[in-house]
Amino acid sequence: MLKRRHSAAPRIIIEIDGAQVEAAQGDTVAAAVLAHSDSETRATPVSGSGRAPYCMMGVCFECLMEIDGIPNRQACMVTVAPGMRIARQLGSRKLGDRT
Repeated sequence: MLKRRHSAAPRIIIEIDGAQVEAAQGDTVAAAVLAHSDSETRATPVSGSGRAPYCMMGVCFECLMEIDGIPNRQACMVTVAPGMRIARQLGSRKLGDRT
């Protein structure tokens, strides 16, 4: 698990896979997920292997997550907000699926 060295930022509450989690205001979703656990953000649709944030700047698309009901959002490009609902994407989705 990623450990913070120091953060004076105010704390907010977000939801990750149904669990209430504390995050630092101003963090990206990817940073908040990594600080909360060391598990992956999604699973590949073909093999089901776990993937996690890699570049943290929107290039690699390894951090795709469902954020506030919208799938395939780049978690490294979205800033956390109070009450935000975040879910890992596990496996493939059907065309038109929003949840």
